[in-house]
Amino acid sequence: MKSILIAAAIALAVSILLTPYLIKVFSRQGFGQEIREDGPQHHKTKRGTPTMGGLAILVAMWAGYLGTHLVNSMSASASGQTPTASGLLVLMLTTSLGLVGFLDDFIKIRKARNLGLNKTAKLVGQFIATITFAILVLQFPNKDGLTPASVNLSFVRDITVVSFGVVGFIVFCYGMVAAWSNAVNLTDGLDGLAGGSSAMVFGTYVFISFWQFRYNCSSYAVAGCYDVRDPLDLAVIAAAAMAGCIGFLWWNAAPAKIFMGDTGSLALGGLVAGLAIATRTELLMIVIGGLFVVEALSVALQVAVFRTSRRRLFRMAPFHHHFELAGWAETTVIIRFWLMAGICCMFGLGVFYSEWLTGGF
Repeated sequence: MKSILIAAAIALAVSILLTPYLIKVFSRQGFGQEIREDGPQHHKTKRGTPTMGGLAILVAMWAGYLGTHLVNSMSASASGQTPTASGLLVLMLTTSLGLVGFLDDFIKIRKARNLGLNKTAKLVGQFIATITFAILVLQFPNKDGLTPASVNLSFVRDITVVSFGVVGFIVFCYGMVAAWSNAVNLTDGLDGLAGGSSAMVFGTYVFISFWQFRYNCSSYAVAGCYDVRDPLDLAVIAAAAMAGCIGFLWWNAAPAKIFMGDTGSLALGGLVAGLAIATRTELLMIVIGGLFVVEALSVALQVAVFRTSRRRLFRMAPFHHHFELAGWAETTVIIRFWLMAGICCMFGLGVFYSEWLTGGF
């Protein structure tokens, strides 16, 4: 628990102090957000707001993670003194997708348009980052033979009867990362919506990962324990990410002084997928990240309905814009969607805990 608190404290401090510095630097450089022409008209007033603020979240995450291990290395009694394979691989995936998002944002700024990397380039970037992660995450077994991920599909634990095999897992992993990174990216359309929702998801994973650490099979080998390689280190990352999002939200809440851009949203989506894979909770994440799922589905349904009937199912997709065009104030939409995100997280946590109660304890 000490490691989790240290990571959160460091990440919060870095994020809340670094973000205003980025606002000044990006404003001087003219790194302002471009707004889509077919979006809600009142969003055009946001044109020129500094973007790429996701850098603050990424730096805060790394600072919280490395700072925690530095503090722990000075204490002989501290557990998890050195960075683990699971932690470093999840952070590698997150940072790689953040780099793809950074290039996307930078091109938007330089070309003064709302389109950065084309679809092919973005998918190639996501593909390289994900395939590297998927291959490495099946390596590095610990003394108990556990690797950071498993080729089995998982809910709260591995579903051993559903095994992908190595090649199938790599394909599945790519689908997971692409889906979650794009889902968070689609949610990032209102001030603080993606940041606040992500903070709730990562907060949920702080609890889940710590619970898996407390009842890990390596130290608590009874029916119902968790076969997760480095749960405490994953809890540290989740805590750092949660605090980084909260610190950024201080400046990103409506009216936003800076946007996270694709730099932040693609990175956070990658972290969502990475945590789900490394904690063996891939299907449970659909419940916990329910808001992101709804946002992505709204776009898919809008496209499908329009292509088949030439009619729009929603006034505009993603889903949050539908309510804006229905006359809801932006802050009303944000707060109510935060409530939806919180409900999904609480429900997912309840599912996790109820499964644990029937898991043999």
